Amino acid sequence: MAIEQTCPAGVLPSEEAVLLLYGPEPIHEGEALAKAIIETVERLNR
Repeated sequence: MAIEQTCPAGVLPSEEAVLLLYGPEPIHEGEALAKAIIETVERLNR
């Protein structure tokens, strides 16, 4: 929830998109969260 509130809009895909893009396992949700964090940090460093 903290990531959803902190990341810019559009960085974190919806739950449905995570299922389609990555898969249904918890590791897939973790991958989506990690990518959202990285994208947020990259945007802050621009």
